[in-house]
Amino acid sequence: MMKRFFNKMQEGKTVSFVYFLVMAYTIAALVWWGILLFRQSEQIKGFEQQNLYLRVDSLTQPVEHQLELQRINKEEHMRSFKYLGEGIIFLGIILLGAVFVYRAVWKYMKLSRQQQNFMMAVTHELKSPIAVAKLNLETIRKHKLDEETQLKLLNNTIRETNRLDQLCNNILLAAQLETHKYRLFKEPLDFSSLVSGSIKDLDGRIGTHQINAEVMPDIWLEGDKLTLQIIVNNLVENAAKYAPKNTTILVKLFESNKELKLQVIDEGPGIPDEEKGRIFLKFYRVGNENTRNAKGSGLGLFLTAKIVEQHGGSIEVKDNVPVGSCFEITLPEYSIQTA
Repeated sequence: MMKRFFNKMQEGKTVSFVYFLVMAYTIAALVWWGILLFRQSEQIKGFEQQNLYLRVDSLTQPVEHQLELQRINKEEHMRSFKYLGEGIIFLGIILLGAVFVYRAVWKYMKLSRQQQNFMMAVTHELKSPIAVAKLNLETIRKHKLDEETQLKLLNNTIRETNRLDQLCNNILLAAQLETHKYRLFKEPLDFSSLVSGSIKDLDGRIGTHQINAEVMPDIWLEGDKLTLQIIVNNLVENAAKYAPKNTTILVKLFESNKELKLQVIDEGPGIPDEEKGRIFLKFYRVGNENTRNAKGSGLGLFLTAKIVEQHGGSIEVKDNVPVGSCFEITLPEYSIQTA
């Protein structure tokens, strides 16, 4: 993996070197072309002056000779100005096009690396639950186990297959959202109950962290139940991936300044400021697949941002004090039902 990473780095350096070499050659050729044109203009001027001396005598016809000489000089200046103007415009067009091409190439290479990271991550994410489920089932088949041990292995297998199912759903949903083929089925739903139910389910699946909830009751909104459940699951599972084991994950649902806030707060290492604007991009993950330890496909936060956007809300990541991150979703349209 490290070898592949350094190969990619070397490939990027090679592309940059070749690109700048071609650019340097193009600019040098343009400058040389300009020098030749200016020399040609000087030669034309010299030829016309020689022709003038042969046609008009400066002693017998001084006025006519002076006027012709001024015309020759003026034409030479106009040619020089024309060559210089055309050269500057041409150089500007070349540099502008070079910038666009360079950005496009690097964007393509960056996307290619992200897709490669995504494929590596997805391959690992798919193989891991499959391997665990296969091992558990083979253990049950080959060994005579007591009922409690069998139940424990079966529950573990179901948990891994649920994880596999969620990953497949994320991949499918990401493709549908990007091609605008997925249509939200919005209906009135009890968002408080949805969040509480998701946390209860996640608390049973994630045994490495303590999940605490502060959910304001009786909050209703118009939304798609499936995708809203996905954003809660994605944010909590994302916190569990990066926060140290046995730390607390806090999920808060509350009203603030006539807006609905959903926060998922962890005690992990936090996210650098320069990464906060990029973590919601498709396939993007902090670091690279060769250096990071946390599992993931780079789709969870991308999906979350897309779903929140389609519900008319916004999402941002803040620093948690003293350590960790706080993912905050703001939803403007909701209602509070009272008995």
